[in-house]
Amino acid sequence: MRPTKVVCVGRNYAAHAKELGNPLPDRPLLFFKPPSSIIADGTPIVLPVASRQVEHEAEIGLVIGTRIRNADARAARTVISALVPANDVTARDLQKTDDQWARAKGFDTFCPLGTPHPIAADFDLTTLEIFCRVNGSVRQHGKARDMVFSMPTLVAYISTIMTLEPGDVILTGTPDGVGPLAAGDSVTIEIPGIGTVTNPVQGA
Repeated sequence: MRPTKVVCVGRNYAAHAKELGNPLPDRPLLFFKPPSSIIADGTPIVLPVASRQVEHEAEIGLVIGTRIRNADARAARTVISALVPANDVTARDLQKTDDQWARAKGFDTFCPLGTPHPIAADFDLTTLEIFCRVNGSVRQHGKARDMVFSMPTLVAYISTIMTLEPGDVILTGTPDGVGPLAAGDSVTIEIPGIGTVTNPVQGA
């Protein structure tokens, strides 16, 4: 996948915000991952020399099917054409020291994406769940109904700021349970009924 942009949402699960000691935002907290960070299933996540604390973040990814701008939530729902399991890999130590998150989130290989799974217009997004497993052990489990801002609300809000193009990806936030990755690990993100993305982890 090579979207024009990957728009990410921070602190969209209350428990995750709490585990990092952050307040819940009054509106969606947005940041970007560059398209150059995207890797496919099976491609290694490479731990950068600059960081000593790289962590997994399991996320439900939305794929935009139709160009949209200034939409309300109802219209926004109609442009979500597919779902994709995603890993918002993060250099947590760099995130804590930098005022902006571009470095912590933007290293090459820091955005594993699975195969997009098309969904029907009447698919109930609130039934979705997300898991992260590291070496087979569950690290994260979240439910879409626990999101602070619903998926259509996120798409609508983002569309008031920037035009969303077909193929663009929105990462909708991670549940609690984020944790470290080490060389030799294997990390799997799963949206049950939708798909998985699995990546080995290696040193630089």
